[in-house]
Amino acid sequence: MRQRQVAQGARRAREFEAFVAGAAGRLLHAATLLTAEEPHDNPRARRLLTLALAHTYASWDRLRGEDPYDRTRQYLATRFARGAWHQYGGLVRARRQPVGALARLTPQERLILVLRLYEGVAEEQAAALLGLPLERVRTLCDRATATLLHPPRGPAPAVAGPRVAPS
Repeated sequence: MRQRQVAQGARRAREFEAFVAGAAGRLLHAATLLTAEEPHDNPRARRLLTLALAHTYASWDRLRGEDPYDRTRQYLATRFARGAWHQYGGLVRARRQPVGALARLTPQERLILVLRLYEGVAEEQAAALLGLPLERVRTLCDRATATLLHPPRGPAPAVAGPRVAPS
């Protein structure tokens, strides 16, 4: 009995290690996009990914045919959404300001954009995952895309008049 449990534990560990070896890079990139951190300096994204992978490992034996990548991505998204709600919902803590490519977007816009465009999740699935109406997901995705494609313009440069050389 004990040997069988040890063998099952070793098999589980090997399967999970293989999953992490194949999926961790893409999941870390998605987490980095969500947190809007720089790719080389992303402690929040790494912490978010660690929590998601720990959750997946804890439920590894109960997956029963589910895709572990989907399960991890779902947990990553919901964990980010909850954290963003706490951060922007009145419990703002001192954090570094986002500086990544998606920093101009709100956390909800980043989440929708990463799920829809980077991860390729269908609108219906994203809406169900986040508990939002389909039209809201569509609107947020459109707004985020427009913000990235057409950044706000800065002030117009001052145009100097013709310079006259002293005579």
